[in-house]
Amino acid sequence: MTLLVIDLGSSSVRTLLFDDGARLIEGAICSRKHDFETDHDGKAEANADHLRALTEACLDDMLTHPAAKSITAVGMASFAGNWLGVDANGRACTPVLTYADTRGRSAITGLTGKLGGAPDAYHQATGCFIHPAYFPAQYAFMKEAHPQSLRQIRRISDMGGYLYRQWFGRGAPISYSLASWSGMLATERTSWHAGFVRQLLGDELLERLPDLRDFDACQIGLTDHYAERWPQLSSAPFFLALGDGAVANLGSGAVDARHIALTIGTTSALRVVTREGTLPDGLWRYLVCRGMPLVGGATSEGGNVYQWAVEELGLDRASLDAHLRAARPDQHRLTVLPLIAGERSPGWQADASGTIHGIRRSTSKLDIMQAQLEAVAIRLSMIFDQLKSEGSAVIAGGGALGSSPAWPQMIADAFNAPIQLLAEDEITARGVALLLRNRLDGTALDADPPRISRVLQPNPEHAPIYEAARARQVDLYQRLYG
Repeated sequence: MTLLVIDLGSSSVRTLLFDDGARLIEGAICSRKHDFETDHDGKAEANADHLRALTEACLDDMLTHPAAKSITAVGMASFAGNWLGVDANGRACTPVLTYADTRGRSAITGLTGKLGGAPDAYHQATGCFIHPAYFPAQYAFMKEAHPQSLRQIRRISDMGGYLYRQWFGRGAPISYSLASWSGMLATERTSWHAGFVRQLLGDELLERLPDLRDFDACQIGLTDHYAERWPQLSSAPFFLALGDGAVANLGSGAVDARHIALTIGTTSALRVVTREGTLPDGLWRYLVCRGMPLVGGATSEGGNVYQWAVEELGLDRASLDAHLRAARPDQHRLTVLPLIAGERSPGWQADASGTIHGIRRSTSKLDIMQAQLEAVAIRLSMIFDQLKSEGSAVIAGGGALGSSPAWPQMIADAFNAPIQLLAEDEITARGVALLLRNRLDGTALDADPPRISRVLQPNPEHAPIYEAARARQVDLYQRLYG
């Protein structure tokens, strides 16, 4: 069994091959980098056909690998919180709007007012918030700013569905997984919440929403053009796209309520698979698939904070980590809100931005860098406190964690809990492979636990220091945003 995984990430498109043990096959990764188009107003969008071209180029390259001769099935993960409009000819008529786009903040007050002062009912039903990261605010913004584009829409689609529309010559449904990121899915019923859709955006949108299916509603039968281009895939089942954060949990080994997955890439998230009914304030509920809810919190800060600080402060990465290892926590006495890309969990403030308070003549660039990384750790600790239970284990992965070996220890100290560091590099794609294998032959999701490189224990002397720094951060946030 050879499994092909397409990973549509926030910064790259990749294709990977896994064997029947859900292990990455040597040399079986192809990648193309991309960036969202951004501006100072909060735009963060992509071009659907550019992403399509990158994906197809990765598939062309991957299918030259010797293991590609025996591909059993194709799975996909995509950055969650993406949508585009498709016209009557099946072509993209809007950009791909992403979770990182904050222009919908202008619609928040109006949408909240339409809920009649009962946002908690919306939160509990959909698992989401009225926030620029979600579809209702983004669609309302587009309706106001670009009405001509919206008038061309025949169907709303996710990016994975758009790719399948081109490759199979017909419309494809959206998985429950990706639909649960929209703010319009009734997660317990796994159906569009018609009441809230009408209340927030009107009847016409209901007619444009894609069909809903679980991720194993496979698409089979490429068009003649693509069957000739990719003969190894001409009869392979293509599973529907899954949310990248959801399958990262599975790839991390966090498949039950006893394990909390921490992922730090461009952004960060803490998530746990749980069936608890009432959703805690500030957290969301998405779906891995039908019957597998995922509760957690995602921040818009993560590796982007590290990258921003290194580039803008002109720091040398080698000397930086030596400083961070030797520094005492909070020795800089800076209070930082690291919200350079806005805020999602835990406060969901639509107009939040980054803040550094307490700069003095003695403050150095290294102080600012240390304070930024500690601030991200503190923000994540607030989510962790809402998710943790007796005996729960934290399993951490994501490319950004390797940016600085000192950063994971900061997080363990801020959590005041041990953290297991993954030795797996491709946790998102691995999660897709595990889920495909489960549906193809019934292998349990936890049959092959991930490799752990080491376990970091918290420094008990540092816990009270982080508690005090967290209190200052909370106070600064409340002074700015209430």
